[in-house]
Amino acid sequence: QVQLVESGGGLVHPGGSLRLSCAASGTIFTINDMGWYRQAPGKERELVARITRAGITNYANAVKGRFTISRDNAKNGVYLQMNSLKPEDTAVYYCNQEINAIDYWGKGTLVTVSS
Repeated sequence: QVQLVESGGGLVHPGGSLRLSCAASGTIFTINDMGWYRQAPGKERELVARITRAGITNYANAVKGRFTISRDNAKNGVYLQMNSLKPEDTAVYYCNQEINAIDYWGKGTLVTVSS
């Protein structure tokens, strides 16, 4: 059984920074794409950033230049460095990893940007 565990969410002032982490555990043979999604209250879940096994990244337009996704294949981990945070970044952030050709999701971590 595979599990994803996220950490790093919390309350931050506008302009501040947070770093989210997500680690996979269990019976893992291969991990392909990894990504972060978010869901704000009353809105649908949306892509924030994704990274391929080769390290190719893509970002939502709303976070380009402020967020950076990275991964550590040895640790089955994916990270999201979030800088210059805005109130509209407030959401539950979900980790996603394609493990053994199956999509897995974390339970989410809440990020609140407020003064």
